[in-house]
Amino acid sequence: MITLDDIRRPIADRLEEFEQFVRSSFNEKEGTLLAEMIDYILSSRGKGLRPTLTMLVAAATSPSGNFGKRTMLAAMLVEMIHTASLVHDDVVDQSLQRRGQASVNARWQSRNAVIVGDYILARNMDIGLKSGQYDLLTHIIGSMAILCEGEILQSDHAGKLNITKEEYFDVIYKKTASLFASCASAGAISVGAPRKIAESMNRFGEMMGMAFQIVDDILDYTPNNNTGKPAANDLQERKITLPLLEVLEQATPELRAEIISAVERAATEPEAVDFIREQVVKYDGVNRARMTLQRFLQRALSELSHLEDTPYRQAMIDLCTFVAERDR
Repeated sequence: MITLDDIRRPIADRLEEFEQFVRSSFNEKEGTLLAEMIDYILSSRGKGLRPTLTMLVAAATSPSGNFGKRTMLAAMLVEMIHTASLVHDDVVDQSLQRRGQASVNARWQSRNAVIVGDYILARNMDIGLKSGQYDLLTHIIGSMAILCEGEILQSDHAGKLNITKEEYFDVIYKKTASLFASCASAGAISVGAPRKIAESMNRFGEMMGMAFQIVDDILDYTPNNNTGKPAANDLQERKITLPLLEVLEQATPELRAEIISAVERAATEPEAVDFIREQVVKYDGVNRARMTLQRFLQRALSELSHLEDTPYRQAMIDLCTFVAERDR
């Protein structure tokens, strides 16, 4: 099984350099609440897939296989947008855990969590502007608005419980895949790759990001997943995702009405969650969702055919396999 260490190996030294770059960029005055919160957030960051993707693409599309500070800046800009979005997500969802630890809002209350998330975004933008790398900043910052639109769309659908597959794909593109697309294309832009290459890497990131979110949604139906979030978290928030959409697509009007009623009660009735899971198993919702994510990954891999066969390209191929197989 492919591990993250396998994927990171070609750029392991540069990732260590990246961590130092982020820490020095967000180096707050010691002994303050802000410094404590920033240190906690940076220390509890997740897999680092987005900066890894940015740097792998930069190395794979650079004629020399190398990259410099522009790529480090691009990687930090996308990573800190993602980091701030998770802080805000936990406030919106009233989540008390993130990756098996107390969420920022659980530890310091929602008011402070919102403000520190805003601070990260503002500081990130300030660093980008002062760098003078306006092409990178313009390219990446646009994804912030798309991400926010995706979150609002998801909330709207959660209230109405009438989401279609097409609407679901629109939501996951905006809330997840768009930032992966920016990560990948920013890596190419940071090393001066031709426009066609940057556009291809944008498509690679988008397709991989779609698959990544579908796996996340599948894991919500896995009782023993390792995500650090409670199982059935989406159901309890009235979010209908692909495994359940696959069931609803096959269901009779009567069964559909039963399932929707159960989703409405899922936040307070464990029996409703059990009923929904039984239907997802009975109608093969998870396997059908997996077939869809595999199609997205095949489309992602097709974008790598024009790249030279290097360890960086192979790591991007391995990253697609990792996304499909991950359990957290």
